[in-house]
Amino acid sequence: MITSTSNPHIKAIRKLPERKERENTGLFLAEGLRVVGQAFDSDAEIVELIVSPEFLISEFGRQLVQNCLDDPQNDIQLTEVSPEVFVSIARKDKPQGIAAVIAQKWTSLTQFTGLSEGTIVALEAVQNPGNLGTILRTCDAVGVKALLLLDNSTDPYDPAAVKASMGSIFTIPMIRANFEDLESFLSKNPHVEAIGTSDKATSDYYEFAYPNPILLMMGSEREGLSENYAQLCQSLISIPMLGACDSLNLSVATGILLYQIYQSHKMRHK
Repeated sequence: MITSTSNPHIKAIRKLPERKERENTGLFLAEGLRVVGQAFDSDAEIVELIVSPEFLISEFGRQLVQNCLDDPQNDIQLTEVSPEVFVSIARKDKPQGIAAVIAQKWTSLTQFTGLSEGTIVALEAVQNPGNLGTILRTCDAVGVKALLLLDNSTDPYDPAAVKASMGSIFTIPMIRANFEDLESFLSKNPHVEAIGTSDKATSDYYEFAYPNPILLMMGSEREGLSENYAQLCQSLISIPMLGACDSLNLSVATGILLYQIYQSHKMRHK
């Protein structure tokens, strides 16, 4: 059992919340029963399981640890630490005694060439990791095929994004891309219609006939969808607003549209 917060290995784990360290190692830290449990259920590449027996009072959590010990095929490193050490790693107010170091997983946009149906979400320069994690969670709820992160978007493996995703970080394929990548994909897949959002659009999201397959493009929190990306879209739609505020939270707006698309596609299948 590691009992020193100055242990070099523990210091390395404590650096994983930093984006530079995640980019250098290709790893990230997930904490808590729900997220770690989903990582196992999703066959994520778990490198190390970190456990504090004093904090781990959940039978579910203990079973996860036992399963690791019982499986001769896995090569997950099991590290037991003292409560003090776990607290130095944890970000939760009430640590649950289990965390995992996990390999990041990125998908290629070319894997979706020939997509016959479904929804891809593309986010341009999303900056808030909490928004991104919440969008991932909604994507999982409605069965989105992939999440495309355009340009200088925040890192989905940021601790705030991982927490907000509630485990959806492991269930939604994620792709990094730029304008040229997306332009090429759409030209090679003309059957995938790109629909963007704009406060200047004349088409109301509620009345719009959503194509299937569809690529839903959302702009950044501050600037909205840029002109370059808007020009890639076959149609632009808007969400009406009656109040004094001039915009919706990005994750809320994306959720509204995703459920409208989900309902539209569902009705067509009937």
